[in-house]
Amino acid sequence: MKFSIQREDFLKPLQQVIGVVERRQTLPVLGNVLINATKKQVKLTATDLEVELQAQVTLPVTEPGDITMPARKLLDICRTLPEEARLDISVNKDRALVRSGKSRFTLSTLPATEFPVVDKIKSAKRITLPQNRLHELIERTAFSMAQQDVRYYLNGLMLEPAGGILRAVATDGHRLAMCEIEADTGDSSGEQVIVPRKGVQELHRLLEDTDEPVQIEIGSNHIRIITSELRFTSKLIDGRFPDYTRVIPKNADKQLLVNRDLLRQALTRTSILSNEKYRGIRLDVSENNIKIQAHNPEQEEAVEEIDATYSEEGLVVGFNVTYILEVLNALDSHDVAVSLSDANSSALINQPGMEDCRYVVMPMRL
Repeated sequence: MKFSIQREDFLKPLQQVIGVVERRQTLPVLGNVLINATKKQVKLTATDLEVELQAQVTLPVTEPGDITMPARKLLDICRTLPEEARLDISVNKDRALVRSGKSRFTLSTLPATEFPVVDKIKSAKRITLPQNRLHELIERTAFSMAQQDVRYYLNGLMLEPAGGILRAVATDGHRLAMCEIEADTGDSSGEQVIVPRKGVQELHRLLEDTDEPVQIEIGSNHIRIITSELRFTSKLIDGRFPDYTRVIPKNADKQLLVNRDLLRQALTRTSILSNEKYRGIRLDVSENNIKIQAHNPEQEEAVEEIDATYSEEGLVVGFNVTYILEVLNALDSHDVAVSLSDANSSALINQPGMEDCRYVVMPMRL
């Protein structure tokens, strides 16, 4: 294998795939990147056996071939070379040679045959939507995923295509985020799949703010997202996602309307004196007013008051302030609507008059 490439053209695909390369591997080959060079294209593939990333760059190749090279060492070499440097990469037996100007690096390799790759997804359901819309869908829901929960099916993001809509739902048992966007779902309807946490985070990192179409392929065990530059493949979590419709409050009849930025700033300041472990804050809602209070074991107290639109009977309810702040950060509207019923019931938060994104936060006893 032999080819020559501009530093920047090689660095970008390397950076795109490097996120799945673990620093400690069960198999030595998982620390490597698979380089597949054909006459007119070079593909770079990395995997941790759960998530696979493949990026490609078009260029004339002197000698086609396949090999795996140490991923992070190769990335560090490219990073530290001067801008617009030219790289000449060649392979001789079990060694790879990287030349650039007066710099020369000899790297160990492993055969491409040892590298585990995911084959074509069989009988895949296909969904098409703009790349920036998928990025937005993940951004508005992924923060509610569980982390290392024994209920393994919560450690990921549930995707559900249904009749021209792609719905994403995440929950850790204490809060829930649900958003939906229009998408060309084809014949994919009502089949729920759960993408693991690491795959969701990598996908969020890689998707760009462009309306270029992206294709989602859903198989029985894998999901694949394909853009013009990237191919992302992830195993699916084998489990049944809980019935999220039962969690959404149906009888939250007390409607509160408040400026999102004012509420976020007040909560941020109040949280400074909340209990560092439980992060609890108390909302005392009365006519056109919200009093926000926080206490901690050192007997310190924070109190904030802000104006709001509210005409129901007074209500006092406690929440984890982090959960509320993450919801407010996910929304981009001027105001937010908060639906409440009593001190022991969950709050429903959304943009006023819009049902495409809904957030549920369970109360805390303070």
